[in-house]
Amino acid sequence: MSDDETQPTEKADAQTVTIRAEIWYALMKIAGRQIDPETAEVYWTYGLEADPYGVHPDLPGEYQVVGRQYFARSPGSDIWVNFGDLPEQTRDALSA
Repeated sequence: MSDDETQPTEKADAQTVTIRAEIWYALMKIAGRQIDPETAEVYWTYGLEADPYGVHPDLPGEYQVVGRQYFARSPGSDIWVNFGDLPEQTRDALSA
């Protein structure tokens, strides 16, 4: 880093993480609307209840509760969407 560049402040870093997480969740909701429950692939794994995608690197300890996380994707897709980000109708069809 050159002398004329400055380090980002902690506040800026936290803000950047929040914005990226918001964008991530918005993208997952969009991807979730594209999943057809008739052909979707589903899997589950253990993960954080408050952060199923692992996008919050500094999640406080009281929010680090582990539980089963269910994900779905369209066949051939690399994007696994948490059931919480699926439309209710899709989630209900996959949970049946």
